[in-house]
Amino acid sequence: MEIILKGLRLLNPEQDLDINSDILIKDGIIEKIENLDSSKFVDAKVFDFSGKVCVPGLYDMHVHLREPGGEDKETVISGSNSAAAGGFTGIACMPNTNPAIDSAEVVKFIADRAKDHLVDVNPIGAVTKGRKGEALAPMLELSDAGAVGFSDDGTAVKTASLLRNALEYAKMIDSPIIEHCEDESLAGGSMNESFVSTELGLPSIPTVAEDLIVMRGILLAEYTGGKIHIAHISSKRSVELVREAKLRGVDVTAEAAPHHFTLTDDCVKAFDTNYKMNPPLRQQKDVDEIIKGLQDGTIDCIASDHAPHSIEDKELEYIYAPNGIVGLETQLGLTLTELYHKGKLTLEQVVEKLSINPRRVLNLEIPQIAVGEKANFTIIDLDLEFKFDIKNSKSRSKNSPFNGRELKGKSVAVINNSQMYFDGEFNHI
Repeated sequence: MEIILKGLRLLNPEQDLDINSDILIKDGIIEKIENLDSSKFVDAKVFDFSGKVCVPGLYDMHVHLREPGGEDKETVISGSNSAAAGGFTGIACMPNTNPAIDSAEVVKFIADRAKDHLVDVNPIGAVTKGRKGEALAPMLELSDAGAVGFSDDGTAVKTASLLRNALEYAKMIDSPIIEHCEDESLAGGSMNESFVSTELGLPSIPTVAEDLIVMRGILLAEYTGGKIHIAHISSKRSVELVREAKLRGVDVTAEAAPHHFTLTDDCVKAFDTNYKMNPPLRQQKDVDEIIKGLQDGTIDCIASDHAPHSIEDKELEYIYAPNGIVGLETQLGLTLTELYHKGKLTLEQVVEKLSINPRRVLNLEIPQIAVGEKANFTIIDLDLEFKFDIKNSKSRSKNSPFNGRELKGKSVAVINNSQMYFDGEFNHI
């Protein structure tokens, strides 16, 4: 089958590519990149994307799919559908499932669930068995089965000794340890420790709880020569620590979630549990430093930390409700609205943080927009204004603080694995 995409701006900073052209795709492979007379291709299906931008397929390296064990909240398929709707052609799923992703069998189970989908799903293996922090999981076996990184996501690796050993094992396969940075002895609160938490009388989590574990990870990565990746960075000092470590040559990378560069703990005053997440929403000074870190390259990636929860779970008193929000379908819009359109990031930087760098951190192949390559890209309308409506989300869960938010910039199509998601439907191409 042939399809022609007309009028695109092709942008890939990895290739130093920024041109206007049409694309001919045949059986999922890029056949031509040139201005095409579509009348000469009588059997081709033609899509007019004039004025739209075509970039390497977006990739979210921090997604919770809940399957196995939490299929009422999300499944591999529903999460992948949500990813496609949000403009993503690939996601990495975190290991806090039940059972945890701590065996080759679970890795293969997830791969089997995802094998025929447009969206590539790459499991992250647990660092420790059952994520209990007692003994290392079989990391090399997990890697052989298809795990692309390791994390005890939801908690920090329990001891420095375990983290050291994990970094040394992961170094053997050039894989990152993805650390949820929170000191357990300082955790357990419902929101950020600040004037607002005092005013509201809610138990709180200080930013130093994050900073301590960020520093531990940096020092151990420096000592072992391993790779440490800081998940959902949220505090000013943590960003500064990563910046300082990079200047010393430590192999450290970091990601930020859209809610941490768009919202502050003032939002908690509404007692809406859709504003409850971990790390919690911080203060404006933290938001400002995260944006600065995105601008100067301290923070490599933007990731959603997509964390689905049922309505019943979230409709509890604030201190009892679980942490987390869905984010796959708002991530691109928030990034373009708050960072690109406000002049904080260039479009090239947005593409690097939402497509290229996440794959680079996980040692995955970066899609190329070139003749002979597999078609794997996202087509974006930078100026499309829309109001996000959670009722239309493809996710099984509806826990978003961004329902009703006006956004500017949206994916209008994604193509990968000889499939296209366009106008709300999946089609083979």
